[in-house]
Amino acid sequence: MNLLEKEELIRIKAEELEHASAEEVIRFAVNQFPNITFACSFGAEDVVLVDMLQKISPSTDIFYLDTNFHFPETYQTRDSLASHYNLEFIQVLPKLTPAQQAEQYGDELWKSDPNACCNLRKVEPLTHILSQYDAWITGIRRDQAPTRANAKKVEYDTKFGLVKFNPIAGWTSEDVWNYIRTNHVIYNPLHDQNYPSIGCTYCTRQVMPGEDPRAGRWSGTDKTECGLHK
Repeated sequence: MNLLEKEELIRIKAEELEHASAEEVIRFAVNQFPNITFACSFGAEDVVLVDMLQKISPSTDIFYLDTNFHFPETYQTRDSLASHYNLEFIQVLPKLTPAQQAEQYGDELWKSDPNACCNLRKVEPLTHILSQYDAWITGIRRDQAPTRANAKKVEYDTKFGLVKFNPIAGWTSEDVWNYIRTNHVIYNPLHDQNYPSIGCTYCTRQVMPGEDPRAGRWSGTDKTECGLHK
């Protein structure tokens, strides 16, 4: 089967799953692609999917991109989830330590060239880990940003060359928080401090009332995505 045939089959399946629940999408994903992984950032959307996966397919690999620049609260959330579900998250590190990056590219690369920083600390490590799998699951939602508005619940990820599942693509923020409250899911305490979207410490700020939920990411630049999602 060539790439065009594969993409057409996935397009058809995306139409079939458009009105399926997040749990149904996950069940289909793990049954059809046993060699699948979930990319977790420990944000609100992702802790929902951690909870669902533990109920549906607890053996599915879950990894996180450890940029070395996460908030202490993010690592705290990781540890709390690991303890609660008795699971081990796969740590994916960049090739360069922060000191090595500073030596090669200069201090505070996130200021001088945020795209290069994201590429080194996120995109390259993600490319490496995804090369080991046939499919991956993400927590992106369509209403998070214009760049995600056309996300399908299942699509072919041409950037990384594998099938991509977005089980809660059609959810709203209210849907996410209703699930968290109803199921008593552990979440990052920064969400209670006006951080709706949480990335690295250097590129994330609090969001003030009336601002776009992603206004706190790369504030003051025209950057809106780290490059993980096309």
